[in-house]
Amino acid sequence: MKLFQHLGAALLLSLLLVTTAVAAPGLWVAKNDHATVYLFGTVHLLPTDTNWSSPQLDRALAESQRLSIEIVDDDAASMQALVMQHGMDLNQPLSSKLDDSDQRSLEQAAETAKLPGGAQALQPMRPWLAALTLTMAPLIQAGLDPNLGVDKLLKARMQQDGKPVDGLETAEQQIRMLADLPEAMQLDFLRQSFKEVAEGPAKLRELIDAWRDGDTAAIARIEDEDIRKESPVLYQRLIVERNRAWAQLIAERLQQPGVSFIAVGAGHLAGPDSVQVQLGKLGVEASPVKN
Repeated sequence: MKLFQHLGAALLLSLLLVTTAVAAPGLWVAKNDHATVYLFGTVHLLPTDTNWSSPQLDRALAESQRLSIEIVDDDAASMQALVMQHGMDLNQPLSSKLDDSDQRSLEQAAETAKLPGGAQALQPMRPWLAALTLTMAPLIQAGLDPNLGVDKLLKARMQQDGKPVDGLETAEQQIRMLADLPEAMQLDFLRQSFKEVAEGPAKLRELIDAWRDGDTAAIARIEDEDIRKESPVLYQRLIVERNRAWAQLIAERLQQPGVSFIAVGAGHLAGPDSVQVQLGKLGVEASPVKN
């Protein structure tokens, strides 16, 4: 998935459609004579009874000596402090940054998402935080918990086995990717959230099915296509630059003996600028692990 998973509203019914399915998400491997790196795409929130394990995944995890996920320092207290520092603007209400059309769209999105307090609750927020709040509100209404995401479950599994888990980025780095955007780009991000809330559960169902099936073409279309076309600078910042950095890290890992398992949002492993494509530019081949 990209930085913050793009998910729709009114989720419970759509989630029930996939809870009994057996998943076979994409898994890749890059290796040489002395090192191996597994690369796995995650969805940051899933129903707890979705079966997404496989013999190939189990073997890769058992073989791996360490796990790297996007962030590990995302405890509630730390995240709240960062959001207060980088996400609030008490001097300029959000409405002062919107034209009449965007204000109407904001109010409609808040109503559709059943946001507690409605659009008024978003007024102290900077545009990037308002966008995330709108996107996440339906998940909270549905009683779903991001702590049950695939990355969290992988972390718990590896820690139970006594293996180290580290973050590819820090929580502050992730938040500042959005907080440091020019305001015009933050507003683009907010407008994207209006569209996502309006689309409802259809894209969520598509995304989970595509992830479950390891369908990278569909994941790229669902996750990255809109932002790549509508806000190419934002796409570069949130997707391409990070994929390049992670590819460089993987190439460096391959210079050290051992076996690593790296799990990032599935959207980063799909499309024309994926981590695998960036690895290819560094002369490293990441091959799919066959079922």
